Amino acid sequence: MRKFNWYLILIAIIAVLSACGTTEESEETEKRGGNAAEEAADERWEQIQDAGELVVGTSGTLIGASFYDEDDELTGYDVEVLREIAARLDLDVRFEIMGIDSMLPAVQSGRIDVAANDIEATDKRKEEFNFSEPYKYSYSTMAVRESDNSGIETLEDLEGKKAGGGATTIYSQIAEHFGAEVITYGNAPNEAYLSDISNARTDVVINDYYLTKFGVAAFPDFDLHLHPTLKFHPTEQAVVIPKDADQLTEEINRTLNEMREDGTLSELAVKFYEEDASVPPEGEIEEIDGLDL
Repeated sequence: MRKFNWYLILIAIIAVLSACGTTEESEETEKRGGNAAEEAADERWEQIQDAGELVVGTSGTLIGASFYDEDDELTGYDVEVLREIAARLDLDVRFEIMGIDSMLPAVQSGRIDVAANDIEATDKRKEEFNFSEPYKYSYSTMAVRESDNSGIETLEDLEGKKAGGGATTIYSQIAEHFGAEVITYGNAPNEAYLSDISNARTDVVINDYYLTKFGVAAFPDFDLHLHPTLKFHPTEQAVVIPKDADQLTEEINRTLNEMREDGTLSELAVKFYEEDASVPPEGEIEEIDGLDL
């Protein structure tokens, strides 16, 4: 009987030691896994440093944000913000011109390092990407025909209208949410979208307030204006960064904070928008319920 008890005790001791070993191995595995995740997060930043270049996706078609000036030079608020970030990080910068529908997949595939094209940082996008701190605050509005507001006085009046836009933009989602038919254009210039409103091929373009304001002003001969009363869907625009590229995100955020503190962001915003878009806008802006963003 005594031998049997000792046998049971010996088995119990072996079981405890085995469990301890498993726990230690599990903890070590978790530790290695955590280190691997950190290494993966740092890898993009290290690659950028080794290359000495930050590759940025942008469209070149957004007046105010990313466009070609009269000398055919790429410029705009987003473009110059990223140029300044790269300079402060001691990097060259190279811009890849592409449509908004290609931009986010290009970040995921590694074709570009980041994207900057007046892109809103939404909850759904944050599941797939890192985002910098916002460098621009705005809201949504509409370009409509000046002669009759395209028959739109409320958001509900979008039902049955034709809205020009990109296939994957937040603005197209808003149009569809209220029953509009979205007409897509790819990486078309502002003139294509806005002339179609003026000619009644479409009825409306929903977009960022600042971009819409300057887009409309660029074509004074069109039957077109900024909707006089509709202000909705407050937004925050940020740099799109690969998911888990945390050190790259930290470096960009640190630089953006420096630019905010020394006034560079405000200066660039006023230069391109004639208003300080680097701070939240004043006034009442309508929230839209039910959007899956």
